[in-house]
Amino acid sequence: MNSKPHVVYVVNQDWFFLSHRLPVARAARRVGARVTVIAADSGRAEAIRAEGLDFVRLPLSRRGANPVGEVWALSRLLRLYRRLQPDLIHHVTLKPVLYGSLAARLVSHAAVVNAVAGFGYSLTSTELRARLIRPLVKQLCRVALRHPRSQTIFQNPEDRDDFIRMGLVPPAQAVLIRGSGVNCSVFRPTPHPDGDPIVVLASRMLWDKGVPEFVAAAALARTRGVRARFVLVGAPDPGNPRAIPVPRLEAWSREGVVEWWGPSDNMADVLSRASVAVLPTVYGEGIPKVLLEAAASGRPIVATDVRGCREIVRPGVNGILVRPHDRVALANAMTTLVESPELRRRFGQAGRDLAVREFTEELVVSRTLDVYSDLLGERWPR
Repeated sequence: MNSKPHVVYVVNQDWFFLSHRLPVARAARRVGARVTVIAADSGRAEAIRAEGLDFVRLPLSRRGANPVGEVWALSRLLRLYRRLQPDLIHHVTLKPVLYGSLAARLVSHAAVVNAVAGFGYSLTSTELRARLIRPLVKQLCRVALRHPRSQTIFQNPEDRDDFIRMGLVPPAQAVLIRGSGVNCSVFRPTPHPDGDPIVVLASRMLWDKGVPEFVAAAALARTRGVRARFVLVGAPDPGNPRAIPVPRLEAWSREGVVEWWGPSDNMADVLSRASVAVLPTVYGEGIPKVLLEAAASGRPIVATDVRGCREIVRPGVNGILVRPHDRVALANAMTTLVESPELRRRFGQAGRDLAVREFTEELVVSRTLDVYSDLLGERWPR
Protein backbone atom coordinates (compact mmCIF):
# COMPACT_ATOMS: atom_id res chain seq x y z
CA MET A 1 0.00 0.00 0.00
CA ASN A 2 1.19 3.49 -0.82
CA SER A 3 2.02 5.21 2.48
CA LYS A 4 1.24 8.65 1.10
CA PRO A 5 -2.26 9.88 1.92
CA HIS A 6 -4.30 10.59 -1.21
CA VAL A 7 -6.19 13.91 -1.13
CA VAL A 8 -8.83 14.56 -3.80
CA TYR A 9 -10.29 18.02 -4.51
CA VAL A 10 -13.66 18.22 -6.23
CA VAL A 11 -14.41 21.69 -7.65
CA ASN A 12 -16.88 23.03 -10.24
CA GLN A 13 -14.23 24.62 -12.45
CA ASP A 14 -10.49 24.17 -12.98
CA TRP A 15 -9.91 27.95 -12.90
CA PHE A 16 -11.66 28.23 -9.53
CA PHE A 17 -9.37 25.58 -8.08
CA LEU A 18 -6.34 27.52 -9.31
CA SER A 19 -7.56 30.83 -7.93
CA HIS A 20 -8.95 29.64 -4.60
CA ARG A 21 -7.54 26.23 -3.57
CA LEU A 22 -4.14 25.81 -5.18
CA PRO A 23 -2.14 27.06 -2.14
CA VAL A 24 -3.72 24.40 0.10
CA ALA A 25 -3.11 21.67 -2.47
CA ARG A 26 0.50 22.77 -2.85
CA ALA A 27 0.97 22.59 0.90
CA ALA A 28 -0.62 19.12 1.06
CA ARG A 29 1.75 17.93 -1.66
CA ARG A 30 4.76 19.48 0.11
CA VAL A 31 4.11 17.48 3.26
CA GLY A 32 3.92 14.26 1.23
CA ALA A 33 0.34 13.79 0.08
CA ARG A 34 -0.65 12.67 -3.39
CA VAL A 35 -3.16 15.17 -4.80
CA THR A 36 -5.85 14.70 -7.46
CA VAL A 37 -8.13 17.45 -8.74
CA ILE A 38 -11.56 16.62 -10.19
CA ALA A 39 -13.17 19.53 -12.04
CA ALA A 40 -14.61 20.75 -15.31
CA ASP A 41 -11.87 21.52 -17.83
CA SER A 42 -12.10 25.07 -19.18
CA GLY A 43 -8.58 24.97 -20.54
CA ARG A 44 -6.60 25.18 -17.30
CA ALA A 45 -6.03 21.46 -16.75
CA GLU A 46 -2.42 21.64 -17.93
CA ALA A 47 -1.71 24.40 -15.42
CA ILE A 48 -2.91 22.06 -12.68
CA ARG A 49 -0.81 19.16 -13.96
CA ALA A 50 2.20 21.48 -14.15
CA GLU A 51 1.93 21.80 -10.37
CA GLY A 52 2.55 18.07 -10.04
CA LEU A 53 -1.13 17.34 -9.37
CA ASP A 54 -3.27 14.73 -11.09
CA PHE A 55 -6.30 16.04 -12.97
CA VAL A 56 -9.55 14.26 -13.83
CA ARG A 57 -12.10 15.99 -16.03
CA LEU A 58 -15.68 16.08 -14.71
CA PRO A 59 -18.17 18.55 -16.19
CA LEU A 60 -20.47 19.82 -13.44
CA SER A 61 -23.26 22.05 -14.67
CA ARG A 62 -24.13 24.82 -12.22
CA ARG A 63 -27.53 25.28 -13.84
CA GLY A 64 -28.69 21.78 -12.93
CA ALA A 65 -31.41 21.95 -15.55
CA ASN A 66 -30.77 18.54 -17.14
CA PRO A 67 -31.70 15.63 -14.84
CA VAL A 68 -29.87 13.16 -17.06
CA GLY A 69 -26.69 15.22 -16.77
CA GLU A 70 -27.04 15.45 -13.00
CA VAL A 71 -27.48 11.69 -12.63
CA TRP A 72 -24.48 11.14 -14.92
CA ALA A 73 -22.32 13.48 -12.80
CA LEU A 74 -23.24 11.64 -9.60
CA SER A 75 -22.61 8.22 -11.15
CA ARG A 76 -19.27 9.44 -12.50
CA LEU A 77 -18.23 10.56 -9.01
CA LEU A 78 -19.23 7.18 -7.63
CA ARG A 79 -16.98 5.46 -10.17
CA LEU A 80 -14.10 7.86 -9.57
CA TYR A 81 -14.18 7.47 -5.79
CA ARG A 82 -14.32 3.71 -6.13
CA ARG A 83 -11.33 3.73 -8.47
CA LEU A 84 -9.19 6.38 -6.74
CA GLN A 85 -9.81 5.21 -3.17
CA PRO A 86 -8.78 8.55 -1.63
CA ASP A 87 -7.99 9.02 2.04
CA LEU A 88 -9.53 12.48 2.16
CA ILE A 89 -11.91 14.27 -0.21
CA HIS A 90 -12.21 18.07 -0.16
CA HIS A 91 -15.42 19.28 -1.82
CA VAL A 92 -15.61 22.96 -2.78
CA THR A 93 -18.90 24.85 -3.45
CA LEU A 94 -22.41 23.54 -3.00
CA LYS A 95 -22.92 21.07 -5.84
CA PRO A 96 -19.65 19.18 -5.30
CA VAL A 97 -20.47 19.18 -1.57
CA LEU A 98 -23.89 17.61 -2.14
CA TYR A 99 -23.03 15.13 -4.88
CA GLY A 100 -19.55 14.35 -3.61
CA SER A 101 -20.62 13.70 -0.02
CA LEU A 102 -23.38 11.38 -1.18
CA ALA A 103 -20.94 9.49 -3.39
CA ALA A 104 -18.42 9.29 -0.53
CA ARG A 105 -21.03 7.79 1.79
CA LEU A 106 -21.88 5.11 -0.75
CA VAL A 107 -18.51 3.89 -2.02
CA SER A 108 -15.63 5.38 -0.02
CA HIS A 109 -14.18 5.20 3.47
CA ALA A 110 -12.47 8.55 2.98
CA ALA A 111 -12.67 11.42 5.40
CA VAL A 112 -14.54 14.40 3.93
CA VAL A 113 -13.99 18.15 4.07
CA ASN A 114 -16.82 20.29 2.74
CA ALA A 115 -16.09 23.94 1.93
CA VAL A 116 -19.19 26.15 1.85
CA ALA A 117 -18.36 29.53 0.31
CA GLY A 118 -21.59 31.47 0.77
CA PHE A 119 -25.19 30.35 0.64
CA GLY A 120 -25.39 30.19 -3.14
CA TYR A 121 -28.23 30.64 -5.61
CA SER A 122 -30.45 27.81 -4.41
CA LEU A 123 -30.50 29.01 -0.79
CA THR A 124 -30.78 32.75 -1.36
CA SER A 125 -32.46 33.59 -4.67
CA THR A 126 -36.06 34.76 -4.70
CA GLU A 127 -36.59 33.29 -8.18
CA LEU A 128 -39.33 30.65 -8.44
CA ARG A 129 -36.98 27.86 -9.47
CA ALA A 130 -34.70 28.46 -6.49
CA ARG A 131 -37.65 28.53 -4.08
CA LEU A 132 -38.97 25.26 -5.49
CA ILE A 133 -35.72 23.35 -5.10
CA ARG A 134 -34.74 24.89 -1.74
CA PRO A 135 -36.40 22.24 0.49
CA LEU A 136 -34.64 19.50 -1.47
CA VAL A 137 -31.28 21.28 -1.24
CA LYS A 138 -31.67 21.67 2.52
CA GLN A 139 -32.49 17.99 2.93
CA LEU A 140 -29.49 17.03 0.82
CA CYS A 141 -27.33 19.29 2.99
CA ARG A 142 -28.50 17.47 6.10
CA VAL A 143 -27.37 14.19 4.54
CA ALA A 144 -24.14 15.53 3.05
CA LEU A 145 -22.88 17.53 6.01
CA ARG A 146 -23.53 14.82 8.60
CA HIS A 147 -21.01 12.36 7.17
CA PRO A 148 -19.54 10.78 10.33
CA ARG A 149 -15.91 11.53 9.35
CA SER A 150 -16.35 15.03 8.01
CA GLN A 151 -15.81 18.69 8.79
CA THR A 152 -17.52 21.60 7.04
CA ILE A 153 -15.51 24.79 6.57
CA PHE A 154 -17.37 28.10 6.54
CA GLN A 155 -15.80 31.40 5.53
CA ASN A 156 -17.85 33.65 7.77
CA PRO A 157 -19.60 33.13 11.11
CA GLU A 158 -23.04 34.12 9.80
CA ASP A 159 -23.10 31.23 7.32
CA ARG A 160 -21.83 28.82 9.97
CA ASP A 161 -24.40 29.90 12.54
CA ASP A 162 -27.30 29.74 10.04
CA PHE A 163 -26.35 26.25 8.86
CA ILE A 164 -26.24 25.10 12.49
CA ARG A 165 -29.53 26.83 13.32
CA MET A 166 -31.29 25.16 10.36
CA GLY A 167 -29.99 21.79 11.46
CA LEU A 168 -27.92 21.33 8.29
CA VAL A 169 -24.63 20.64 10.07
CA PRO A 170 -23.82 19.55 13.65
CA PRO A 171 -21.99 22.25 15.63
CA ALA A 172 -19.06 19.93 16.37
CA GLN A 173 -18.48 19.46 12.63
CA ALA A 174 -18.53 23.16 11.69
CA VAL A 175 -15.19 24.95 11.30
CA LEU A 176 -14.62 28.66 10.67
CA ILE A 177 -11.71 29.54 8.35
CA ARG A 178 -12.22 33.09 7.14
CA GLY A 179 -11.79 33.25 3.39
CA SER A 180 -9.43 31.53 0.99
CA GLY A 181 -6.53 33.79 1.95
CA VAL A 182 -4.45 36.35 0.10
CA ASN A 183 -0.80 36.30 -0.87
CA CYS A 184 0.44 39.49 0.75
CA SER A 185 3.76 39.22 -1.10
CA VAL A 186 2.02 39.40 -4.48
CA PHE A 187 -0.67 41.88 -3.46
CA ARG A 188 1.25 44.81 -1.99
CA PRO A 189 0.59 48.54 -1.62
CA THR A 190 1.79 50.66 -4.52
CA PRO A 191 1.59 54.42 -5.08
CA HIS A 192 -1.73 55.58 -6.45
CA PRO A 193 -1.35 56.39 -10.16
CA ASP A 194 -1.47 59.94 -11.47
CA GLY A 195 -4.49 61.27 -13.30
CA ASP A 196 -8.16 60.84 -12.58
CA PRO A 197 -8.80 58.14 -9.94
CA ILE A 198 -9.82 54.73 -11.30
CA VAL A 199 -12.71 53.03 -9.52
CA VAL A 200 -12.72 49.29 -10.24
CA LEU A 201 -15.34 46.58 -9.92
CA ALA A 202 -13.48 43.30 -10.53
CA SER A 203 -15.52 40.10 -10.50
CA ARG A 204 -17.35 37.68 -12.70
CA MET A 205 -19.77 39.74 -14.74
CA LEU A 206 -23.00 38.63 -13.06
CA TRP A 207 -26.15 40.62 -12.39
CA ASP A 208 -25.96 39.54 -8.73
CA LYS A 209 -22.47 41.01 -8.31
CA GLY A 210 -24.08 44.45 -8.47
CA VAL A 211 -22.76 45.34 -11.90
CA PRO A 212 -25.90 47.26 -13.01
CA GLU A 213 -25.90 49.15 -9.70
CA PHE A 214 -22.26 50.10 -10.30
CA VAL A 215 -23.03 51.36 -13.80
CA ALA A 216 -25.99 53.40 -12.54
CA ALA A 217 -23.98 54.82 -9.63
CA ALA A 218 -21.14 55.76 -12.01
CA ALA A 219 -23.62 57.58 -14.24
CA LEU A 220 -24.99 59.45 -11.22
CA ALA A 221 -21.49 60.41 -10.07
CA ARG A 222 -20.68 61.73 -13.53
CA THR A 223 -23.77 63.97 -13.53
CA ARG A 224 -22.39 65.50 -10.33
CA GLY A 225 -19.13 66.35 -12.09
CA VAL A 226 -17.03 63.69 -10.34
CA ARG A 227 -13.72 63.28 -12.18
CA ALA A 228 -12.96 59.56 -12.20
CA ARG A 229 -12.84 56.53 -14.47
CA PHE A 230 -15.23 53.71 -13.61
CA VAL A 231 -13.99 50.31 -14.76
CA LEU A 232 -15.41 46.78 -14.96
CA VAL A 233 -12.86 43.94 -14.95
CA GLY A 234 -13.96 40.37 -15.52
CA ALA A 235 -15.81 38.11 -17.91
CA PRO A 236 -19.33 36.70 -17.95
CA ASP A 237 -19.58 33.20 -16.52
CA PRO A 238 -21.43 31.13 -19.14
CA GLY A 239 -22.17 28.38 -16.65
CA ASN A 240 -24.03 30.76 -14.35
CA PRO A 241 -27.70 31.59 -15.03
CA ARG A 242 -27.10 35.15 -13.84
CA ALA A 243 -24.31 35.94 -16.33
CA ILE A 244 -24.49 39.34 -18.06
CA PRO A 245 -24.45 39.01 -21.86
CA VAL A 246 -21.35 40.31 -23.61
CA PRO A 247 -23.40 42.68 -25.85
CA ARG A 248 -24.75 44.38 -22.73
CA LEU A 249 -21.24 44.91 -21.35
CA GLU A 250 -20.04 46.22 -24.70
CA ALA A 251 -23.01 48.60 -24.89
CA TRP A 252 -22.27 50.03 -21.43
CA SER A 253 -18.68 50.60 -22.50
CA ARG A 254 -19.71 52.30 -25.74
CA GLU A 255 -22.02 54.62 -23.82
CA GLY A 256 -18.94 55.96 -22.05
CA VAL A 257 -20.16 55.76 -18.46
CA VAL A 258 -17.93 52.80 -17.63
CA GLU A 259 -15.02 51.00 -19.28
CA TRP A 260 -15.05 47.22 -19.63
CA TRP A 261 -11.50 45.88 -19.62
CA GLY A 262 -12.55 42.25 -19.94
CA PRO A 263 -10.97 39.41 -17.93
CA SER A 264 -7.53 39.68 -16.35
CA ASP A 265 -5.07 37.05 -15.13
CA ASN A 266 -3.11 39.70 -13.22
CA MET A 267 -5.33 41.17 -10.54
CA ALA A 268 -2.34 42.62 -8.71
CA ASP A 269 -1.66 44.81 -11.74
CA VAL A 270 -5.33 45.82 -12.01
CA LEU A 271 -5.41 46.88 -8.36
CA SER A 272 -2.12 48.77 -8.68
CA ARG A 273 -3.82 50.91 -11.34
CA ALA A 274 -6.93 51.43 -9.22
CA SER A 275 -7.64 54.04 -6.57
CA VAL A 276 -10.82 52.46 -5.16
CA ALA A 277 -12.10 48.86 -5.23
CA VAL A 278 -15.86 48.31 -5.36
CA LEU A 279 -18.02 45.19 -4.99
CA PRO A 280 -21.76 45.95 -4.72
CA THR A 281 -22.77 42.29 -4.60
CA VAL A 282 -26.40 41.70 -3.69
CA TYR A 283 -26.12 38.23 -2.21
CA GLY A 284 -24.17 36.81 0.70
CA GLU A 285 -20.62 35.83 -0.18
CA GLY A 286 -18.22 33.60 1.71
CA ILE A 287 -15.55 36.29 1.82
CA PRO A 288 -14.95 37.77 -1.64
CA LYS A 289 -11.35 37.08 -2.61
CA VAL A 290 -11.10 40.29 -4.63
CA LEU A 291 -11.79 42.31 -1.48
CA LEU A 292 -8.99 40.51 0.35
CA GLU A 293 -6.71 41.30 -2.58
CA ALA A 294 -7.80 44.96 -2.58
CA ALA A 295 -7.15 45.27 1.14
CA ALA A 296 -3.70 43.66 0.83
CA SER A 297 -2.97 46.05 -2.04
CA GLY A 298 -3.69 49.04 0.19
CA ARG A 299 -6.83 50.11 -1.66
CA PRO A 300 -9.95 51.45 0.07
CA ILE A 301 -13.09 49.42 -0.47
CA VAL A 302 -16.75 50.15 -1.13
CA ALA A 303 -18.98 47.09 -0.73
CA THR A 304 -22.51 46.16 0.17
CA ASP A 305 -23.51 45.46 3.75
CA VAL A 306 -23.98 41.70 3.30
CA ARG A 307 -22.45 38.65 4.92
CA GLY A 308 -18.92 38.02 3.77
CA CYS A 309 -18.25 41.62 2.79
CA ARG A 310 -18.76 42.58 6.43
CA GLU A 311 -15.80 40.38 7.39
CA ILE A 312 -13.21 42.35 5.45
CA VAL A 313 -14.74 45.86 5.28
CA ARG A 314 -14.68 47.73 8.58
CA PRO A 315 -16.77 50.90 8.06
CA GLY A 316 -14.83 54.06 8.72
CA VAL A 317 -11.60 52.07 9.06
CA ASN A 318 -10.74 50.60 5.67
CA GLY A 319 -13.86 51.20 3.62
CA ILE A 320 -17.55 52.00 3.32
CA LEU A 321 -20.54 49.63 3.38
CA VAL A 322 -23.79 50.51 1.60
CA ARG A 323 -27.18 48.83 1.38
CA PRO A 324 -27.66 46.34 -1.47
CA HIS A 325 -29.34 47.85 -4.57
CA ASP A 326 -28.89 51.41 -3.20
CA ARG A 327 -27.40 53.19 -6.21
CA VAL A 328 -27.46 56.62 -4.60
CA ALA A 329 -25.58 55.42 -1.51
CA LEU A 330 -23.09 53.64 -3.78
CA ALA A 331 -22.53 56.81 -5.81
CA ASN A 332 -22.09 58.81 -2.60
CA ALA A 333 -19.52 56.36 -1.21
CA MET A 334 -17.50 56.28 -4.42
CA THR A 335 -17.61 60.08 -4.64
CA THR A 336 -16.39 60.45 -1.06
CA LEU A 337 -13.30 58.35 -1.74
CA VAL A 338 -12.60 59.79 -5.19
CA GLU A 339 -12.58 63.31 -3.78
CA SER A 340 -10.44 62.58 -0.70
CA PRO A 341 -6.90 61.31 -1.40
CA GLU A 342 -6.12 61.41 2.33
CA LEU A 343 -9.10 59.19 3.16
CA ARG A 344 -8.04 56.77 0.43
CA ARG A 345 -4.54 56.63 1.91
CA ARG A 346 -5.77 56.10 5.47
CA PHE A 347 -8.32 53.43 4.53
CA GLY A 348 -5.78 51.70 2.30
CA GLN A 349 -3.18 51.43 5.06
CA ALA A 350 -5.76 50.10 7.51
CA GLY A 351 -6.90 47.51 4.94
CA ARG A 352 -3.33 46.34 4.39
CA ASP A 353 -2.80 45.97 8.14
CA LEU A 354 -6.04 43.96 8.43
CA ALA A 355 -5.13 41.63 5.55
CA VAL A 356 -1.68 40.92 6.97
CA ARG A 357 -3.05 40.36 10.46
CA GLU A 358 -6.09 38.19 9.75
CA PHE A 359 -6.37 36.98 6.14
CA THR A 360 -3.01 35.76 4.86
CA GLU A 361 -2.77 32.73 2.60
CA GLU A 362 -0.39 31.12 5.11
CA LEU A 363 -2.96 31.35 7.89
CA VAL A 364 -5.71 29.76 5.77
CA VAL A 365 -3.41 26.97 4.56
CA SER A 366 -2.24 26.17 8.10
CA ARG A 367 -5.76 25.98 9.50
CA THR A 368 -6.98 23.85 6.58
CA LEU A 369 -4.14 21.36 7.03
CA ASP A 370 -5.06 21.21 10.73
CA VAL A 371 -8.53 20.05 9.65
CA TYR A 372 -6.95 17.35 7.47
CA SER A 373 -4.79 16.24 10.37
CA ASP A 374 -7.75 16.09 12.75
CA LEU A 375 -9.66 13.84 10.34
CA LEU A 376 -6.80 11.54 9.31
CA GLY A 377 -4.89 11.37 12.57
CA GLU A 378 -1.70 9.34 12.17
CA ARG A 379 -2.29 8.96 8.43
CA TRP A 380 -1.51 12.65 7.95
CA PRO A 381 2.22 13.49 7.65
CA ARG A 382 3.57 15.51 10.55
